[in-house]
Amino acid sequence: MIEFQHVFKSYGQGRNILADISFRVTAGEFVYVAGPSGAGKSTLLKLIGGLETPSRGSIQVNGHRLEQLSARARPYLRRSVGVILQDTHLLYDRSAIENVLLPLTVTGLASDVARARARAALDKVGLSTKENTPPIELSGGEQQRLAIARAIVNRPAILIADEPTASLDRETARRIMSVFKDFNRVGVTTVIASHDDALMAEYATRAFKIEPGKFADSAARRSSTATTQTSGPGYQEPQIGGAAR
Repeated sequence: MIEFQHVFKSYGQGRNILADISFRVTAGEFVYVAGPSGAGKSTLLKLIGGLETPSRGSIQVNGHRLEQLSARARPYLRRSVGVILQDTHLLYDRSAIENVLLPLTVTGLASDVARARARAALDKVGLSTKENTPPIELSGGEQQRLAIARAIVNRPAILIADEPTASLDRETARRIMSVFKDFNRVGVTTVIASHDDALMAEYATRAFKIEPGKFADSAARRSSTATTQTSGPGYQEPQIGGAAR
């Protein structure tokens, strides 16, 4: 489903943000990515989503070798990967349903079919009564759920999110994580970057930890099929509880 082989990422002549990263994520896994600010969590997610290309190495996502994809082919890959960035890029002058419809505008779906799918996505995240409400009138948690609805309206096989619970209170954060867990239960591969290790450990079944020059995978000792790079003296692998709420 997702495979990195000796991936490096740098910008210009600067240092490597990611260095020699290798791992394999199989379909249906729930992975969270931990690490301090600036360690490369967001970069890793953008590489998975095809928003960035590796400087070196190979990335395969949903059967596609990303470094070999043409610019014309990348939008088709992104239909199978739902992406929620820290800046959700919601359009505040449009209604909730109009925001969710945006990814469907290039698919060629009939307008009634697209609207029905957008309504179904809003219903899945508990916003069916808010379809005509502009995002500016929604709470922070509702805006995050709207971003999730927009990300899943194309029915992606993979869902990635960058700090989706940042700045939310605990109750709202758990509600958001429950939405991700619901999608994961029906087979959507889920990868979330977060600083909240305790919260993520309640929902995820695997963890990556990124620090400058280091990468650890909690599956390294549990699975003989995982290909993992772990480095640094005394570096501790992240712990996962795996109990969902």
